[in-house]
Amino acid sequence: MSSSSQSRCRSNLTLRKGRFRVPATFISMKHAEVPIPSPKKDEILLKLEATSINQIDWKVQKGMLRPFLPPKFPFIPCVDVAGEVTEVGPGVSSFTAGDKVVAMLNLPNSGGLAEYTVAPAAFTVSRPSEVSPAEGAGLPTAAVIALQALKAAGTKFDSTDEPSNILITAASGGVGHYAVQLAKLANLHVTATCGARNLELVKSLGADEVLDYKTPDGASLKSPSDRKYDSVIHCTTGIAWSTFEPNLTANGKVIDVTPSIKAVATSVFKKVTFSKKTLVPLLLSPKGEDLKFMVDLAKEGKIKTVVDSRHPLSRAEEAWAKSIDGHATGKIVVEM
Repeated sequence: MSSSSQSRCRSNLTLRKGRFRVPATFISMKHAEVPIPSPKKDEILLKLEATSINQIDWKVQKGMLRPFLPPKFPFIPCVDVAGEVTEVGPGVSSFTAGDKVVAMLNLPNSGGLAEYTVAPAAFTVSRPSEVSPAEGAGLPTAAVIALQALKAAGTKFDSTDEPSNILITAASGGVGHYAVQLAKLANLHVTATCGARNLELVKSLGADEVLDYKTPDGASLKSPSDRKYDSVIHCTTGIAWSTFEPNLTANGKVIDVTPSIKAVATSVFKKVTFSKKTLVPLLLSPKGEDLKFMVDLAKEGKIKTVVDSRHPLSRAEEAWAKSIDGHATGKIVVEM
């Protein structure tokens, strides 16, 4: 790819500082033309085919991670991508031009809402033909954190896993719908919560019991079969520890994938009081081997990405607004 013929990347969606104060928004979004980046050591340049939006992306836009993110302007959001390798940087021997891949970008730089971006080779894996760009772009953050949450709950995904009961909240969302499928692969008994319109979908993903979170039993997280939960994969917000605690087994644990300051404080309190029931705040730890594990499962048809909606890059603002609305089923994807 010559720099003279393809030196600039059109239709990137960037975040820029606003010219005037808007109460609900820290920075505004606009389409812009910026230079195509060059891969540095241990990086690869991708021509993107799809990206998916996660909560962290628009939290950056709203200024919720100041003063750490965004590090500079203009800032191109989104970290989960699928695309084709067009150039490799120094030190990269695992990929060559033309390879189809799925990648997780470095959050401080991001760059997924664009035609081209650079990705760290360590967090990039080959995308087999059985996995479409849209399906692949959904995996890096949501599927990997679902996997890591289940591992934190004690699931090993091998023949040594013992039968246990698990609750998954917001089971039709980006993380939740992967967590349901992974839990069933481990032969766990899955109780799940979601909205009424997604009850059948979550059942089809493998959940044994599904609760409408707006009903009394759903709000109290009570298992229809009166089971106590050995673990909970908590994928939403607004549920107090006092709601979880009576539903847990003696050594039950809640893995919180969207931890608040209050959740961290509760976790510390449980530790210092030597409580057998615990709350574990979990932050994503990018690992190439975890991403490969999930891509391999997708290739084998053992897990699937539920795509809520697809949007062209030229109308990415619609996808952005839909994600902020918070009622997506599965993943929201932008295609290039």
